Amino acid sequence: MEIADVVKRAYAMPLTNPSFPPGPYRFFDREYVIITYRTTREALEAVVPAPLEIDEPLVKYEFIRMPDSTGFGDYTETGQVIPVRYKGQHGGFVHSMYLDDDAPIAGGRELWGFPKKLASPKIVHEGEVVVGTLHYGSVLCATGTMGYKHREADHDQVLASLAAPNFLIKIIPHVDGSPRICELVRYYLTDITLKEAWTAPAALDLRPHVMADVAKLPVLDIVSAVHFTADLTLGLGEVVHDYLAGHSQSVAGASQLEKASA
Repeated sequence: MEIADVVKRAYAMPLTNPSFPPGPYRFFDREYVIITYRTTREALEAVVPAPLEIDEPLVKYEFIRMPDSTGFGDYTETGQVIPVRYKGQHGGFVHSMYLDDDAPIAGGRELWGFPKKLASPKIVHEGEVVVGTLHYGSVLCATGTMGYKHREADHDQVLASLAAPNFLIKIIPHVDGSPRICELVRYYLTDITLKEAWTAPAALDLRPHVMADVAKLPVLDIVSAVHFTADLTLGLGEVVHDYLAGHSQSVAGASQLEKASA
């Protein structure tokens, strides 16, 4: 394989047999259960990176069933999104994600920097209740329950929340273990078709686990819950802040001062 061919094909690993095709990626009949809860500002300050700013001390705990997606297949995901601001723009910082499919784990981490880990999340309908769970191995880490389709939600409000930007920290280490890429990434969901949306009472229980630390953002009280389905496209991202740019200049300047002193 020629050098030019390597560069041309190098959008994912492994070079000759990547786990996913090039994007963007379309999702059909995505089912969401999002339980918004209040937590402590101290807990959020420990995990939200500058230059993002915290709005209210809220967290959106999401269970998402994705039965049909281009490139990524059929899988379920769960995790936490924190409402934030970036230069006055309101959006969400994706803090944690747990899912059960290799392709979106590889693609999410390599392309955008999604904080994805392999686990066993589920959404099931049990009579009059929608139940979401997260198991990490044999351990139950999260349980969310919501009444089934009690009242229609405000579709405009749900669409606005889906259209808002989301932010991620993309980290790729150098071969010596130091950071080679450390960037704040912004992405959008596009071409959204909201099919139905409902609200109802909800409850959420988060339990401690060393590798699935959802309980580090404790639940103080439930603010709201929404259950909806939509078709949408996961757009590719853009870098809005490079954490290493100023750091590299500082290191270079320090090295020059050391040489001058010598």
